[in-house]
Amino acid sequence: MNTFIAGFVDTFNPRRNVRHGPLPALLVLMTIVTGLVDAFSYLVLGHVFVANMTGNVVFLGFALAGAPGFSVSASLSAIVAFAIGATVGGRLYANGRSHRGTLLFRASFIQAAFLLAGTLLAVQVGYPATGGFRYTLIGVMGAAMGIQNATARKLAVPDMTTTVLTLTITGLVADVGDVANVSIANARRLIAVLSMFLGGLVGAVLVLNSALYSPLLIATFLIAVIALVAYVTSHEDQEWHHV
Repeated sequence: MNTFIAGFVDTFNPRRNVRHGPLPALLVLMTIVTGLVDAFSYLVLGHVFVANMTGNVVFLGFALAGAPGFSVSASLSAIVAFAIGATVGGRLYANGRSHRGTLLFRASFIQAAFLLAGTLLAVQVGYPATGGFRYTLIGVMGAAMGIQNATARKLAVPDMTTTVLTLTITGLVADVGDVANVSIANARRLIAVLSMFLGGLVGAVLVLNSALYSPLLIATFLIAVIALVAYVTSHEDQEWHHV
């Protein structure tokens, strides 16, 4: 089988991917969640991301320079909330480092709770969101995505960060010549790029044409599915459970 095609198969077929089991497929869902949530935050909450902190750092610079439409307080709120969530995710790893399945279940369960709270809040907001609702949503969702990113980092599946695509795209094109070694990796990188694109596309379509909270509702459902799969697949000891 072509190694590039094998990379696609391995990502979605845990029986072929003994080292990481179902993790690559579950991280694809998380990457879709990133696109959904950031579509909501950017379009509804103003020029702010709750998952992409690189963007927020740049937006903070824009705001300090006086560029219209950008907010110092919104960008800082997102960064602080994300950092708090990442701290929580790191502590979950410290308390269960020997079992990736348990880590993913606990983290996804907590993340789903945060996203559900964000969805319930979003039901009540207008377009665009302002005032207390805006900052509460930034805080709740920023924390949720901080948990996700810390968890993805600790799960340590190559090329599946669920948020940062700059290095992913770099690797996708810079390593093209090394066909024998990177075809499988490039398949996973391409899946990550397409997954975030899909999440962003669907999220934007829903915000512009449906209920504002629709992207968050779908994101909550996907994370709940991840938590359920992690719980079900974590009872019998398997190789992918261990880093």
